Amino acid sequence: MSPASSPRALRGALLTLLRRLHFYIGLFVGPFIFIAALTGALYVLTPQIENTLYREALRSEDAGPRQSLAQQIAAARKYLGTDANIYAVRPAQLPGDTTRVQFVNATPGAVTSRAIFISPSTLAVKGDMAVYGTSGVLPLRTWIDRFHQGLLLGDTGRLYSELAASWLWVAALGGMVLWLTSRPKRKRKVRAASPAKTRHWHITFGAFLLPGLLFFSATGLTWSQWAGGNIDKLRSELGWMTPQLNTALKPQAGHMHSDPHAEHHATMPGMAMPVTPDERWDEVLRTARHAGIRSEKIEIRPAKARDKAWTVTEIDRSWPTHVDSVAINPDSLAVIDRVRFASFPLVAKLTRWGIDAHMGVLFGLPNQLLLAAFGLGLCAMIGLGYRMWWRRRPAVSTSNPALTLSEAWFALPFIWRTGVLAVAAALGYCLPVMGGSLLLFIIVDIARWRMSAFKPLVS
Repeated sequence: MSPASSPRALRGALLTLLRRLHFYIGLFVGPFIFIAALTGALYVLTPQIENTLYREALRSEDAGPRQSLAQQIAAARKYLGTDANIYAVRPAQLPGDTTRVQFVNATPGAVTSRAIFISPSTLAVKGDMAVYGTSGVLPLRTWIDRFHQGLLLGDTGRLYSELAASWLWVAALGGMVLWLTSRPKRKRKVRAASPAKTRHWHITFGAFLLPGLLFFSATGLTWSQWAGGNIDKLRSELGWMTPQLNTALKPQAGHMHSDPHAEHHATMPGMAMPVTPDERWDEVLRTARHAGIRSEKIEIRPAKARDKAWTVTEIDRSWPTHVDSVAINPDSLAVIDRVRFASFPLVAKLTRWGIDAHMGVLFGLPNQLLLAAFGLGLCAMIGLGYRMWWRRRPAVSTSNPALTLSEAWFALPFIWRTGVLAVAAALGYCLPVMGGSLLLFIIVDIARWRMSAFKPLVS
């Protein structure tokens, strides 16, 4: 096929290339996007289920005055053992809530801590279970979260979610371009069970879901292993990182930078130092309150080493966001550093809000329902796409393997072929999993293209 020479021919060649790429994404990456969308929808719908499933641990119907935080921690230590190291403590937020005392899991490579749930009034142990990450999600959400991240396969499995996030935005924007350039000028009535009806609903879902698909792709990439690393490097170079408390007791200039995705990563901080006396917890909490920590939903973490400070952090990620934090010297009770969300750089604020919206916590139940609708809608759109392919697939004996990505690319003028290669190389560098999977697409495509030389074309 000779290169396109007229504007109309060039437009047709570009659309053919985009159409073949859209088809490959749907055929090969579609199942991974489907799994990510389905598990993501399940994840955002589980908070209420967990509140019911683990109600006995999360709620305490015991009446009476609340005991000191030191007494609650002592009760947890007595239950688990005085030698256990505390990772964090989350005091009861409202009357009827339990206090969560999280102990370090000493197992090498552990991604969970062990939480003991204490009644603030009677000091009774109400629950004992593993919680995951800094977000402290309970076992049900932990399983769904880890499946959503990496199919329960660890870092290797995370390639699947990065693959899905890398191609989702390309498939979404490419599909819209194909629809806008090929839709009929007049609406035609289609039969309920016709292929055109399936295509109509596939396009309709895509149009309505487009903003959400772009959002999921962008926020998902920031969590990814390879592309996420490149994004963090860019943010660091531009000064867009999230400020982090300086916990060094010896004076150091400036703030460090934190990973806003830490709660979604399978990592646990190092061992915390044993704390005595337990009364120090109440003193640190009072100091934090005087320093401006107002939210009832907080987490206290002891120092990881003797030359480090304790931290008290607001963990209310709903709207308005409360994530201020202070670092406190446990000996002098002096506040040595503080970070206020109001002073975050704009990009750091947007990152925080994007992550929390992605997890369904920013606006509470409306956020959950909206994300679930987007996730299930994406699953339906992928299902319709496969139905279209299945009904339109050619029989083996009459297939035309010449309709390949390679041939569509060769149909472009030389300068356009060079431009497409440059764009593909740049995206492959920034999104390595996309680049690797594109090479696999090309290998499969070249094999089909070469096969076409040995088969007659069917008109």
